[in-house]
Amino acid sequence: MPPKINSLKWPFCLIATIAIITFFIMPVLGNSSSAAAGCKPGEHIQPGEPIQPAAIVKPGQPVVMVPQNFTQLAKTTGPAVVNIRTVKTLKSQGPVFRHRFNMPGQRGKSPFDNFFGQFFGNMQPRQYKQKSLGSGFIISSDGYIITNNHVVKDADQISVKLKDGDEFDATVIGTDENTDIALIKIKTDVNLPHLALGDSDKLQTGEWVVAIGSPFGLEQTVTAGIVSAKGRVIGEGPYDDFIQTDASINPGNSGGPLLDLEGEVVGINTAIISGGTGIGFAIPSNLAEDIIGQLKKSGHVTRGWLGVSIQDLDHDLKDYYKVDSGVLVTEVFSGDPADKAGIKAKDIITSVNGKPLDSSRGLSRLVASFKPGDEVKIDIVREGDKKTVTAKLALRNDGKLSEGPKPAKGAGDELGIEVTDITKEIAAHLKLEDTRGVVAINVEPGSLADKAGLRKGDIIKEINHQSVPSVRQYKDIIGSSKKGDDLQFYVLRAFQGVKIIRITR
Repeated sequence: MPPKINSLKWPFCLIATIAIITFFIMPVLGNSSSAAAGCKPGEHIQPGEPIQPAAIVKPGQPVVMVPQNFTQLAKTTGPAVVNIRTVKTLKSQGPVFRHRFNMPGQRGKSPFDNFFGQFFGNMQPRQYKQKSLGSGFIISSDGYIITNNHVVKDADQISVKLKDGDEFDATVIGTDENTDIALIKIKTDVNLPHLALGDSDKLQTGEWVVAIGSPFGLEQTVTAGIVSAKGRVIGEGPYDDFIQTDASINPGNSGGPLLDLEGEVVGINTAIISGGTGIGFAIPSNLAEDIIGQLKKSGHVTRGWLGVSIQDLDHDLKDYYKVDSGVLVTEVFSGDPADKAGIKAKDIITSVNGKPLDSSRGLSRLVASFKPGDEVKIDIVREGDKKTVTAKLALRNDGKLSEGPKPAKGAGDELGIEVTDITKEIAAHLKLEDTRGVVAINVEPGSLADKAGLRKGDIIKEINHQSVPSVRQYKDIIGSSKKGDDLQFYVLRAFQGVKIIRITR
């Protein structure tokens, strides 16, 4: 006779049995449906539900959420990621081996000079082909593709290879060197799978992200990691605002997508630190979105221009000006929009169109996001008083800016110093992140500066504890000094750090 089941206990047994079956079977069913997920030609890639996290519970510790896997994400987004191959024609600078014929320590001409000169001296520069690899991703069914400017710059041939192996020649629609973004296009008779841009502003440090690309030519490589930081400035350009990630990024990943767990592009993989591990950088999708739209429409990017020199406010400056945030105006260019709007040097810009500001780069990026001719409301603090002015932005001319300012002469002539502002080219050459200060581009032999120990290439940051953010401030400080005054130059010198140079005028 079978044992009797206690009428009060059997419902609990049944519930427990169902719970156990659900716990073990449902993940299998979930993985099965993920594996079956695919992407039809021309379909806008939308993985749908985000990857379900699994809870890891340890005694005495909070619950930690991690993805079970990235298979569905890779399967659904991979078809829109492409491999890009380019060929560039370069010119050599003549026989590069010629300098090897002199023995070490040998002075004067080599006895072989005349002999080799007859055969190699009149050689013309030769052309050679350079091949390179990169990545990209399709953003529309008709073949528009996003990649990095440095991937396709000066390329004579651009070839795009899809995941299914099909290859197409691509043409450049437009590029933006300042943000390292390029838009290219392929022609095809079929609708292509493509990715959507997500909202990079919603990304949080510690959030999972996935990179897909062709590192070292290894196509469709998937790597995962987290957002390590946001808003990184790495000296690549005036609009640096990179997402830092530890998802593995290597040469060849450039131009590929950085994806969130919903399969949307939150960044364009762009840069790595040489010799670093787990440190990669991506352009935020929100920065790229407007640029891509302009490139698609006109093939180039236009940016607003205010016409001011600016610098960040440190703690002491905030205390001095009695403000909590903002950007200090150090110079207003005559005839430019800021000048016409009534902005003056030493004003503190606190917001533009109601958006608060706390860094000079933030102001530069914000102004650049407007179009020439746009009118913007600018809140300023002047000598403790709050004001609002309206400025009609002009066209930013990056080509003109790259020429750099002319060296300052006059005020420092008797010291024997010739200085210039730190341009982005100078900053890149000297590997500087902080561009405040002036550079000594010439020190006259035998001059007061020369005798005091100032050298060409020294970066002058302060004089007598007064900041020198630009040539104008340098000239003002030197011009206001008198004969016999002691001038203490606070300088940065390559490979030696900070130096104090004392010059008596």
